[in-house]
Amino acid sequence: MTFAIAYPYIDPVMFELGPLVIRWYSLAYIFGLLLGWRYMRWLAAKPPAVINDQRIEDFFIWVTAGVILGGRLGYVFFYKPEFFINNPGEILAVWRGGMSFHGGFLGVVAAGLLFTRKHKISALGLADLCACAAPIGLGLGRVANFINGELYGRVTDVSWAMVFPHGGPMPRHPSQLYEAALEGLVLLIVLHLVWRREALRLRSGLLTGVFLAGYGAFRIIAEFFRQPDVHLGFLNFGTTMGQWLSLPMLLVGLVLITRSKPPAPAT
Repeated sequence: MTFAIAYPYIDPVMFELGPLVIRWYSLAYIFGLLLGWRYMRWLAAKPPAVINDQRIEDFFIWVTAGVILGGRLGYVFFYKPEFFINNPGEILAVWRGGMSFHGGFLGVVAAGLLFTRKHKISALGLADLCACAAPIGLGLGRVANFINGELYGRVTDVSWAMVFPHGGPMPRHPSQLYEAALEGLVLLIVLHLVWRREALRLRSGLLTGVFLAGYGAFRIIAEFFRQPDVHLGFLNFGTTMGQWLSLPMLLVGLVLITRSKPPAPAT
């Protein structure tokens, strides 16, 4: 007999007032952005002085647009291109779900490059600040996935397996919580420990590299426990789309780590 922990059902809707519907998933994005913004302000007060408070507030708007637009378009093109080609009106229906981290990441990269070029700010310096704050939103987003009972894991017989409401009768890995722990909490702690060492913090691009390599590695590992999207299934060699999209992040991160250098001594 297979043992499974009862799934702690939580209504995905926090509260509803007439046409106004507030979902936990939406709150995860809002609080992830707000907490990340506050954390960036705190980090930016320490050397190297890359950006001031006013610029961070301006950048917050750019990041929000990049996350939402990039996340949605990434989901459209990476995961369900045929569906949205046949149903273009659904592309803007963000409230029905469907966001891609990799698309949101590319959206933030694009927003950051435009912003730093406009304000003549170090792109890698700003990227290092964003890298330290990003795990906050990632962790909250995965918790929201768990509340929604979506993106659940593969069938398993581990003692902490759960039967998800939309995952059939078999117990599965709570892979959303694995990702919340790895991509959120662990990555946040690792980046903060690196940042605390001023000699490492001053190596432009190092924190960005640690984030990219860390996320890429953690996501590839987590995908071995996560059920692939039904419409995609397994790809070549039993891999998943999430793993293929994370591999370039891992490789770029390793390159940034190896190429990051301490600042030149003052003359």
